[in-house]
Amino acid sequence: MEWKGRRESGNVEDARGQSSGGFGGGGGGGLGLLMTIGRIFGIKGILAAVVVGAVLWKMGIVDPGMLLGGGPSTGSSQRASNPEDDERVHFVKVVMGETEDVWTAEFARHGRKYEQPAMKVYTGQTRTACGTGSAAMGPFYCPGDQVVYIDLSFYDELAKTFKSPGDFAQAYVVAHEVGHHVQKLLGTSDKVAAMQGRPDYNEYSVRLELQADYYAGVWANHSKEDLKLDNSDIEEAMTAANAIGDDMIQKQMQGRVTPKAFTHGTAAQRMRWFKKGLDSGRIEDGDTFSMPYKDL
Repeated sequence: MEWKGRRESGNVEDARGQSSGGFGGGGGGGLGLLMTIGRIFGIKGILAAVVVGAVLWKMGIVDPGMLLGGGPSTGSSQRASNPEDDERVHFVKVVMGETEDVWTAEFARHGRKYEQPAMKVYTGQTRTACGTGSAAMGPFYCPGDQVVYIDLSFYDELAKTFKSPGDFAQAYVVAHEVGHHVQKLLGTSDKVAAMQGRPDYNEYSVRLELQADYYAGVWANHSKEDLKLDNSDIEEAMTAANAIGDDMIQKQMQGRVTPKAFTHGTAAQRMRWFKKGLDSGRIEDGDTFSMPYKDL
């Protein structure tokens, strides 16, 4: 993947060191655990873990900074930038710029205008229209303010915890979140959000996530020449899609697989839909909602 020197998006806010509230930062094992809890159980699971940590802190058993793997907390979320993270900021700006170009052209092909999302790079915690965002949640898209949020420490977790290193693995994650923005513009995510509370809601959540994987593949299809992608780059994305499948995370977290608790799709499904988007390059071929759930 050749990304250096390419256009950087002007819609990326570098808010590192300006994160609001919360415990001390850090990217160690505790953060990885919270991130995994968030991916399986959502924000409620993270809140429960934080409450337990707060109780232990009040009892004098642990320091909250230690819970997050960053050593004793200092009362400040400020963190100095470093050359590696500075380069990562330039990287995500280039990836965002590529998504802007691809989706502007793809929407125009359908006679529509693509409204570009923003991205906020933060550390620790940040306020969003969807509530408090935390590094423990991994990268996420908030439809309320149409912003992609990312703490760059996730890329360390992607490489170490999920065994998915590589710049294009990182690009796939950004493209997936931008895929959720595409769903917001098309009205798909609002329709799924309206189904919350239904017994089969998790199935629709899986359909939504797999479609975002498909859209990430569509983006990769159109970016192959610009970014000089080769088979090793695609393999990096496929490895990442496999590692963050619900079944793989559940095995790692709880030692067993619970299909009814799936929210993002299995490893095989995530890889399959990313590959479909990569092969097609057409937004209209990514309908994950009309087929039977078992056929996804």
